[in-house]
Amino acid sequence: MTSTKPIFRFAPSPTGYIHIGNARTALWNALLARKSGGTFILRFDDTDTERSRPEYAEAILEDLKWLGIVPDRIERQSDRFGRYAEVLEDFKARGLVYPAYETAEELDRKRKRQQARGLPPVYDRAALALSAEDRAKLEAEGRKPHWRFKLSGATARWQDGVRAECHIETASLSDPVVAKADGQFLYTFASVIDDADMGVTDVLRGEDHVANTAVQIELFAALKAAPPRFSHHNLITSATGEEMSKRTGALSIRSFRAEGIDPLAVAIVATLTGTSESVHPLASLDALAALLDPHKFSRALTKFDPAEINELSKRLLHAKPFVEIAPKLAALGITGDKAEPFWAAIHGNIDRIDEAKHWWRLITRPQHFESAEPEFLEHAADLLPQEPFDLTTWSSWIAAIQAQTGRKGKALFMPLRLALTGRESGPELKAVLPLLGRQACLARLGPAPHS
Repeated sequence: MTSTKPIFRFAPSPTGYIHIGNARTALWNALLARKSGGTFILRFDDTDTERSRPEYAEAILEDLKWLGIVPDRIERQSDRFGRYAEVLEDFKARGLVYPAYETAEELDRKRKRQQARGLPPVYDRAALALSAEDRAKLEAEGRKPHWRFKLSGATARWQDGVRAECHIETASLSDPVVAKADGQFLYTFASVIDDADMGVTDVLRGEDHVANTAVQIELFAALKAAPPRFSHHNLITSATGEEMSKRTGALSIRSFRAEGIDPLAVAIVATLTGTSESVHPLASLDALAALLDPHKFSRALTKFDPAEINELSKRLLHAKPFVEIAPKLAALGITGDKAEPFWAAIHGNIDRIDEAKHWWRLITRPQHFESAEPEFLEHAADLLPQEPFDLTTWSSWIAAIQAQTGRKGKALFMPLRLALTGRESGPELKAVLPLLGRQACLARLGPAPHS
């Protein structure tokens, strides 16, 4: 490898929207590249031309951008079919692959027979016993071969970044199909060619790819290329134990976006879940990247609870300074001199940024709420201080009301809160009064205006 800096990649198939499990892998690769000063490649594994869709590729890019991930390079396997064909012809010439003619149905029957006998469903290499005449006869019948890479049967060994020393007997694996009868190249084959050609130094992916790694180590050897460093992280399931898939729509990144969740909350929970690092608020993706170490992954399956994201999203929102949140408030129409004190008043009372719009309308537009205690409100209005209002106005006002009426506690402040905001809970009224101003307060404390 000629690169002196690490090259990581995330290689999704654009056949659906990415879920939290996909995002977890993408975040780890992108952030480790950032931490090490390396390169992050987004590579679309779109050799399956029937199921791959450009709109899904675009959606994946949008979701990653929302999470704060911008790839250094974008590659598409569909642009590289010529390269895969070239390697396949080379492998044919070197006797590294062989043609096989079984249909999908025939292979399925073989697997079921093996399983019924208590045997592992490993391809029996029947195609290797075919003579040239046998192959010619099958092709004359209209059969086209698929091509399998012949494994050596040796033990594949590697030092895994998560699992430490790993080894798999390739004799226990089926010779992988590298090209289908219709000419479609398979993931295992194309991925290795890409990793070798693109100088990928680090492959971090789910532990469901461990067996693939044994196969791919032999494919790298066939290409006369050094394999990358492999790391296989633990997998996460839904809170009910369901395996993550593109059909788990409720856990898609798109669904979190639609719910108004803070993207940093999604990134933190996705990245730290299943590691020895506790989930906690962080200021940025750079701060998150600084924590990352593949050795921190647990080896056990980990349940992912969306409630953690919701809770962290709220905590991050409540802590955001005005200068950071101002553009989002402006997008909701919250601008002007009142915007900053408004944020200071309401930020602890909302779970999503779009909820600020409700409080802005409530405070800035004329309102009147029916009250069961109009006489008390009339007394309160008479005692309302003159402007200017500040954060001390509320305490001096209720002190005066208490002195005149003898009320205290909830009986004192609840009628005022209901009259001023129409809600039993919400922002501190000491912060609300200066936002309303004296005339708006008097209008809300008084009788309903006549239509």
